[in-house]
Parts: sequence; C-alpha cells; structure tokens
Amino acid sequence: MPEAQAALYEAPFEYVVQHVRPMRAGLRRAHHAKRWWLHEEARPGLRRAVKPLRRFIATARLAKHRLFVWMPVELLPDSQIVAFARDDDYTFGVLQSRIHESWALAQGTQLETRPRYTPTTCFETFPFPLPTDAHRDAIAEAARDLDRLRNGWLNPPGLSNADPAKKTLTNLYNARPTWLAQAHERLDAAVLGAYDWPADIDREDLLARLLALNLARAGE
Repeated sequence: MPEAQAALYEAPFEYVVQHVRPMRAGLRRAHHAKRWWLHEEARPGLRRAVKPLRRFIATARLAKHRLFVWMPVELLPDSQIVAFARDDDYTFGVLQSRIHESWALAQGTQLETRPRYTPTTCFETFPFPLPTDAHRDAIAEAARDLDRLRNGWLNPPGLSNADPAKKTLTNLYNARPTWLAQAHERLDAAVLGAYDWPADIDREDLLARLLALNLARAGE
C-alpha cells in the first residue's frame, strides 16, 4: 500500500519509522531504500496465486520432520516457509506422503542435523503420479483424515493455557503414536497405488523408480 495509507496504521508504522527506515536507507538497491515501509521482497506473484484460494500448503524450509500444513490466505509466509499455491487435498496428500518425503530428503540439503527443503531440487523435480479419479479421491480422503487427526490432537476440547506450548507438530512426530503412524500408512498406500507400486516398497527401490520416472518425463 502507499506510504500515506500505511501511516494510518499508526503503531506499527511508527515502529517501522524508528527501526526499519534507518537500516533501509543504506541499502544499495534504490527500490528497497525508497519504499522502506514495504517488505523488501513483497512477492506479488505469490499474493496473486493464493488470492483466489481459501487456503494454501506450506512447509518449513528447515525442519527435523518434513511436515506440510494448511495456512489461511490471510497469512503471508516469510522466506523460511515454502508456500504451494494449491488448496486441494490430493496435492497435500502426495506432498505429505513418504514418497515425496524420501525424494525431498535425497534431493535437498542439510544444516547440521536438519534437512533443508529446496523447491528447485525437492519440488520441481518430483514426478507426481498420474492418478485415476479413484486414486485421486483415495489420496484426498486419506489426506483429510490425517489432517483431521492431527488438528484434533493439536486443539483438543478443554485445552488449558499451559498446554498449547506442548501441542506442536514437532512434539507429536517425535512421539509418533500408533494412530499417527497408521494414518500415514493409509496415505502412503493410497499414493503408492496411484503410481501402481507395491505398498511395502523399500526406500532404495522407491528412489530408483522416482528417478527413472523423473528422467523419462525430462526426456519427453
């Protein structure tokens, strides 16, 4: 928004005047110095992409567990969040499956012990299945079920003020209770069915098949 309009949000604008404007004045890129009250990288392309959606998929760029979550379009992710401008359960299910997780771990980088998700190597190279309508529906249903179960654990009825700090997806996946493992098994089976691959496929065979599929599509 223009400076005059932004200034109407008095408290945050005055904070930016005091703490951001002096730093931005010394930047080499004239655009960043001149438009000091705006984010350096406003990402208008992302804003346009998510505007017609009711939600979008997001994952932390650097994390112990490769987890995908739904975010409302009112929220703008920062550079440490990878955003996917899709709001369908099918895409969410494929991304949250061990099929995509295995590929992302093999193609991404790492900081200390935490894997880093890099969209150019983890997402853009990932060969999605070519599902039938039945496969797509099965993946979407399993994805919705997983999301419902996780949200039920994160926000149970009667949650006290002291509990929310413990109710994080990281803590949940550290514990990985049986119900969570079973929900992931159902999702993985649905995604593997869309590839027409066996449910008990091991990681090496899975990666080999994904690579072969990637190379075949690249050749096309």
